[in-house]
Amino acid sequence: MKKLLVRIASNLFPNQITSFAYDQLSNPQVRKLRENELATLEKANKEKFNFKSFNIQLYSWKGGEKKVLLIHGWEGQAGNFSDLIEQLLADGYTVYSFDAPSHGFSSKGKTSLFEFTELVGVLIKKHDVKLLVSHSFGGVATTYALFRNQDIKIKKYILITTPDKFIERIDDVSEMVGINDKVKNRLISRLEKETNNNVRNLNVSEFVKAINVEKSLIIHDINDKVIPISRSKNVHKNWPVSEFMEIEGTGHFRILRTKEVINKIINYLN
Repeated sequence: MKKLLVRIASNLFPNQITSFAYDQLSNPQVRKLRENELATLEKANKEKFNFKSFNIQLYSWKGGEKKVLLIHGWEGQAGNFSDLIEQLLADGYTVYSFDAPSHGFSSKGKTSLFEFTELVGVLIKKHDVKLLVSHSFGGVATTYALFRNQDIKIKKYILITTPDKFIERIDDVSEMVGINDKVKNRLISRLEKETNNNVRNLNVSEFVKAINVEKSLIIHDINDKVIPISRSKNVHKNWPVSEFMEIEGTGHFRILRTKEVINKIINYLN
């Protein structure tokens, strides 16, 4: 019913609905963490990091000399990696993560892919890491950060599901909200004007052709309802150094808590 009303309003009030759709793209919802996720965060060394207009919550778990940075997805947060963090610590890794602008326990405000991306580049350099693990939209932010920072060299990078084309994200939001093509085109124009980027050029499958990563692994559930597996397969097809692992029965979020996936990540990083 709500989508029907939005579709009708798209024809009657296109400017207002464009603003509504823009807010959906720039104001992430904060999801509640599970008890075990909060418990893992409690063990971390915490630091507030000033970035643009945000106070970013940084986390670190001290282990051995092997260091890895974990990059969550849109509307995700560092706590989502709790099961993986515990296993990495058991294996002697020092683990870094963060809550992106307006995510998790970082300060709130309107944000975008581009702020997320810039922060990822800053934190890779700050922590001097050569190992990366991202989930979902974190793959867009990370590959774009590496594309923009050609001086960064990564030894191994694991993407737990990844989108491909940013325009697909706009298509997904348009479908979810119920806006028509006229409003969608206005939304694209607004994004391009405010960011000075052509959104049709923001494609992970293009970024990976020019980034300094020695080896990568993409893991994706064949029945992922949030990001179709075809999107990460296209990234893999365009990335000669990548391997691809299909799994089943985890969906988009439970994949982060699946023992088979966690074991594969640990084995790949070692």
